[in-house]
Amino acid sequence: QVQLVESGGGLAPAGGSLRLSCTMSGGAFRIYAVAWFRQASGKEREFVAAINGISDSTTKTADSVKGRFTISRASARDTVILQMNNLKPEDTAVYYCAARRDSAWSQSIHEYDYWGQGTQVTVSS
Repeated sequence: QVQLVESGGGLAPAGGSLRLSCTMSGGAFRIYAVAWFRQASGKEREFVAAINGISDSTTKTADSVKGRFTISRASARDTVILQMNNLKPEDTAVYYCAARRDSAWSQSIHEYDYWGQGTQVTVSS
């Protein structure tokens, strides 16, 4: 059974940093494309960043976080990291890790097959 587990959320001041991690068990994580989405209270889930699978490190970052957030795979490739710098109050949301049984990333929530339970990120002003 495939499981995704996120960790690293919490409370940070505006301008601060947080590092989210996503690990998978039971699946071919190194092959799958992986993305981070977020959902603020009362809003729809939105794309944040994604990274291709296999040996391709191509990434995509949403305009709203470009230059502040970076997605990468850890050297063992079983973990995907979302490094969040210069956080803003509008980054407050539940952040979800998702993986799809394809090596190419997508910005659509409908293209992802597996989801984590989410981790809360709160940025204080």
